[in-house]
Amino acid sequence: MLDDAKSDRKLAAAPLDRKPTAAPLATRAARPWRLALVTAVLGVVVFTALALLVPRAATDGLDAAVLRTLRQLDDSRLPLGGDMVLYAARDITALGGTVVLMIVVGLVVGYLMVDRRLRDAVAVLAASIGGLLLVVLLKLLFARDRPSIVPHLVITHSASFPSGHSMLSAVIYPTLGALLARFAKRRGTQVLPIAAAIAITFLVGVSRLVLGVHYPTDVLAGWSAGAAWAGFSWLAVDRLVRQGKVEGRENDAPESSAR
Repeated sequence: MLDDAKSDRKLAAAPLDRKPTAAPLATRAARPWRLALVTAVLGVVVFTALALLVPRAATDGLDAAVLRTLRQLDDSRLPLGGDMVLYAARDITALGGTVVLMIVVGLVVGYLMVDRRLRDAVAVLAASIGGLLLVVLLKLLFARDRPSIVPHLVITHSASFPSGHSMLSAVIYPTLGALLARFAKRRGTQVLPIAAAIAITFLVGVSRLVLGVHYPTDVLAGWSAGAAWAGFSWLAVDRLVRQGKVEGRENDAPESSAR
């Protein structure tokens, strides 16, 4: 009878041991939600400020000074650092090109569909396609000419404001980074994909300046608009996750706690 009483007490206590695991997951989920909201709002504020200043030529002096600083004094056709920096900038800028980004998004969406995460695939597609349409619309709206201060080191075809490479990188890479972070089980592995996405986005924007095809304000506007779109997209996906409509690590928590 004593053994039966002990076993009954263990069974009664078992559910209590499992309940606290839900709280840390909810706490960790709230922090990225706030970060995404702050990122989106700051992106909107910065882009709005630039959209008001650039047409008034209020940033022309700063734009010109930065572009000249990035070129050699004796030969404006070469960036600081010479040919090595030039080749690196051309390789890095390709990471923000439409073709490369389409391949990246296609591979990710294909994997998500094979893994039967169809709603996640739709979320990635919506953020990517929406970002592409938005950057085309903004370029048509502002119609800013490309800089003529220094020679262009790559061929360009569209308007200058905002930088399409910078904006699309800021949309797609952080969106994919946030998607990967949702399935990470440790804090370190949550931070890694987001940090990598931010680093790639930063390097792509800088490469556009080194190549002389964008003003610094173009790049900053691309980053801010892309960050705003990525933030709002992440919030939309996060809301679907909380409602149980998108597969993710949070949805797996009840299953693991029930085992």
